[in-house]
This record gives sequence, structure tokens and C-alpha cells, in this order.
Amino acid sequence: MCGRFAVTTDPALLAEKIKAIDETTSATSDGKDAPGPNYNVAPTTTITTVVKRHSEPDDDATRRLRSMRWGLVPPWAKATADGGPETKGPLLINARSDKLTSSPVFRNPAKGRRCLVPMDGWYEWLKKGEGRAPKIPFFMYAGDGEPLFMAGLWSTWRPKDAPKDAKPLLSCTIITTDAAGPLAEIHDRMPLTVSENDWDRWLDPDAPIDEGLLRGHGDLDRIEVREVSRLVNSVRNNGPELIEPVEPQAEQGTLL
Repeated sequence: MCGRFAVTTDPALLAEKIKAIDETTSATSDGKDAPGPNYNVAPTTTITTVVKRHSEPDDDATRRLRSMRWGLVPPWAKATADGGPETKGPLLINARSDKLTSSPVFRNPAKGRRCLVPMDGWYEWLKKGEGRAPKIPFFMYAGDGEPLFMAGLWSTWRPKDAPKDAKPLLSCTIITTDAAGPLAEIHDRMPLTVSENDWDRWLDPDAPIDEGLLRGHGDLDRIEVREVSRLVNSVRNNGPELIEPVEPQAEQGTLL
């Protein structure tokens, strides 16, 4: 699964790098500023995503960066008294790759609202020992220092009685698949990575979902693992020290 991650690339620089239109420079759908560096991204945080959309029905779709809430909100979600979406039930931060086309929540976004979630890396926790032994946090990241791009789905939501021209809340989920290689020693699930050569194939809003990409592991060969500080356990902590390597405890050994 993917329940916490780090992203530090400035959206404007990312847009230039991947040749995308930066739409995060305007206020996000929830009225907040575009996200900045975040070493401890938690569910419901506003994050940067990559989509491919048309400006006009007959033009070529182009890559765009958009700010979205992490945790997909289905269109039928009820509104609370303050006008936001009801948050009862699971937050839908992850979607299993093998459930996309059958799940009522995910099958419509899977048809034409697919996105990429750029990140420096993500965290997983491994329990070693018996009883109350603390879980050990690990950081999975690209060894070449470049961002990883995770497959995702996105959706739009408005309160039922909102005007048709009201700005929608954009939200997304990160797709997960079976973990592979040394990552499987830490957790049985991992985000579905998409390699650069497959970005446009995944994002194409006019093409059906590519089942082959759902069965792959994209940039698995770029991913490295290191043990990090337990400071990441608290979402109140947020800084570069969270992703710095720590010495593995002697009695715990190392997976690397």
C-alpha cells in the first residue's frame, strides 16, 4: 500500500521538466495554495498530479499539473454542513490494480481519468520481533535522484445543490500492485510505478486503460530502500531529516 510519501520537486520546475502546463499556480479546488515540499504527505493532503486533457474537443490532449486532494471522493458522496464531502468510511487513498475495472468507485475514473502522482519516494513500516516491538520505517526511493511517477485515478466532486459552474473538488487515489523484489520483504503491496516511456499511454483520456501496464512494475529497477528515522511516524514531523538514512539496529539486521 501507500499511506505516506515525500515530494519535494517544485511544480513549476516539474512542469518544465516533463513538458506540462502548470495549472497548480492558481488556487487549488479547495482554495488553498499549491503544495510545496512535503516530506510527510498524509491522506487528505493537497498534492500535485499529472493529467492529460483537451482544451477543446478536437485538439490534442496535453499534459497538465493539477492540485488534488489525496483520497478519492466519489461523485455521489454527500456534502457536510460546511459544504465539503462527507468523510465517513475509507478515505480511498489507494486502489488495487486488480479491482479497477470491477469496482463501482474506480471503474469510471479508470476509463478516462487516469493520472500520475510524482513523488520522491514512499514509506512503509516493517514489524520485527514479537509483542509490542516497534515497527521500523523504511523509505523507498529512486536511486538516481529523479522523481518516481505512480499510477493513479482522479475524480471531480461538487455538492448536490452546487451551481453547474461551481469549481469542483479534484481528488485522486494511488494504484497499488503486488510488491516485487526486495520491496516484498517489507510490505506485500507497493504503488504501481509508470516509466517515462509509458506516461502518455497511461494518461491518454481517449484510450481505454492499458491492462498490460497494470500488470507491470514500471520503474522497479530504479527503486532503492533504506531504513529511516521513526520521526516519520508522526505527521507533525516534516523535514529532510525524515528521509535521511539511519543505522539499522544490530538486533534487527537489514534487508539491503
